[in-house]
Amino acid sequence: MSVTVDGPDFVALQVRDLNAAAAFFEQRLGLRRAAVSPPHAVVFDTKPTPFAVREPLPGVDLADTARPGLGVALWFETSDAHTLHDRLTAAGITILSPMRDSPFGPTFSFEGPEGYALTAHGGRRPQ
Repeated sequence: MSVTVDGPDFVALQVRDLNAAAAFFEQRLGLRRAAVSPPHAVVFDTKPTPFAVREPLPGVDLADTARPGLGVALWFETSDAHTLHDRLTAAGITILSPMRDSPFGPTFSFEGPEGYALTAHGGRRPQ
């Protein structure tokens, strides 16, 4: 019998400050918490793949990391990338790459909690 892998089934970011990171994703991106989360993590009700922020795994020392997640691209789909861009900019969130067209619709990158580089895409196109 052969074994197959269908793709990512769960995505989590390890963070130093769990409460601050969870608040960022709730307040800035509008994510909603899942009904159940383990004590060391906050799981969000995202589809099709669950997303979470969590305390570092044993043996991981984020204090030695200037920018966690370097080399990982994490994209969030949104119904309106332009409005999200404007909302994040107004909140003082650092925009890492400006709005641009992509095969996935309007796209931009911004700084998330603890320096994670995050990308948002989708939604309406400019008139």
